[in-house]
Amino acid sequence: MPFKTASEAKPIGAVVVDEYNAEFNREPITIVAGSGVLKTGHVLGMITASGKYEPSPATGSSGSQVASAILVDPVDATSTDQVAMAIVNGPAIVDPSELTYATSVNNDSLKAAKLVQLKAVNIKSKKGA
Repeated sequence: MPFKTASEAKPIGAVVVDEYNAEFNREPITIVAGSGVLKTGHVLGMITASGKYEPSPATGSSGSQVASAILVDPVDATSTDQVAMAIVNGPAIVDPSELTYATSVNNDSLKAAKLVQLKAVNIKSKKGA
């Protein structure tokens, strides 16, 4: 699976293969300042102490190292917190080849681990139709 950078734009329809109900699966979340420019399909994790989200890194101890959401709206959280829509629970199926990751998630093994983590919130992966 080729590595995608956060700067590649894509519609949410390229990311989501199937979704139970957008009103049920999606919620507005806060992306923490310093996260940078994020595009649709970015894999996010929640910072336990604040409840805010950031790109889910390969390792860490803030809580965000556990992937738990997929960004729906592109956002620029370079210098300030930003509110954006995200898929935070399923049932939903996403195309793993359309997801983007934190820069530390830089190989197929680490990406596979993020997909396993997303299953815990009932966001599953399947190559698009």
